[in-house]
Amino acid sequence: MRIAVLDDYQNVALRLADWESIGADAEIAVFNEHMSDEGALATALVNFDIVVLMRERTPFPASLIEKLPNLKLLISTGARNRSIDLEVAVNRGIIVCGTPLIPHPPAELTWALILAIVKDIPAEDAAMRQGKWQTRLGRTLKGKTLGIVGLGNLGGQTALIGQAFGMEIIAWSQNLTDARAAEFGAKRVALDTLMSTADVVTIHLYLSQRTIGVIGRQELSLMKPSAYLVNTARSPIIDEAALIDVLQNRKIAGAALDVFDVEPLPLNHPFRTLDNTIVTPHVGYVTEEGLSVMYGGVVENIRAYREGRPVQQLRV
Repeated sequence: MRIAVLDDYQNVALRLADWESIGADAEIAVFNEHMSDEGALATALVNFDIVVLMRERTPFPASLIEKLPNLKLLISTGARNRSIDLEVAVNRGIIVCGTPLIPHPPAELTWALILAIVKDIPAEDAAMRQGKWQTRLGRTLKGKTLGIVGLGNLGGQTALIGQAFGMEIIAWSQNLTDARAAEFGAKRVALDTLMSTADVVTIHLYLSQRTIGVIGRQELSLMKPSAYLVNTARSPIIDEAALIDVLQNRKIAGAALDVFDVEPLPLNHPFRTLDNTIVTPHVGYVTEEGLSVMYGGVVENIRAYREGRPVQQLRV
């Protein structure tokens, strides 16, 4: 049985789970470098029985699935993966499974990014290493307004922490109710009101057809010049070109971003050089504990599959 583990950037997959429990006949190949070319990816995976995806790092469309005649089991870490053509895979007889994950790391990263950009921590750290002392003025959070776009599990966690900082919480999503907002000490408002009122706007929507581009040029234009935008959800929720324009023209104070339209982020991308951005390499869910749970779930899936009782199957 040949198993491919894709996009293990830090080369930690084999350390974080009991792969030996799968069986002595399991041959595991770990791919640390991301492969964006579908032809090269198909060539690399053509002889594998099982492919393990790390979230949505590598898309698995119908055109790729059709090039993998030996594929029997496709496992994605996490409970959903929009980049898999699930219908085609299932129709091909391929079993597609997900894994558990721990839900809190992205909310923790959200607050790390909020504090980093509001307090100018990376810039002051860099200045200190150059022998300088106190080069910028940070800002306070107490009494400011936190605008949360998407008050689900992660948005709710973010709201509760915002209350601890003494912030006023406002929120919006397509299905948000007053009662749901009140559970987290938030006030439900229209999206335009949120964008024009908040001192910090943070994105926590799921990516779907109706959320792609929901924060577009018009919404960004409503933000105050002193406001910050934070995105640890999915990049296509925000019009990336419009955001670059807003940042380059300093129409907002800055943006802290963990997700991008193209990942890994191209070396020549403006986000890498703008001095009013903080960028992290999609690490919201990438923690020792989080990856241990996900890769542990992968091993459990493979063992269950071999025993003829697949678990955590994803359905069309």
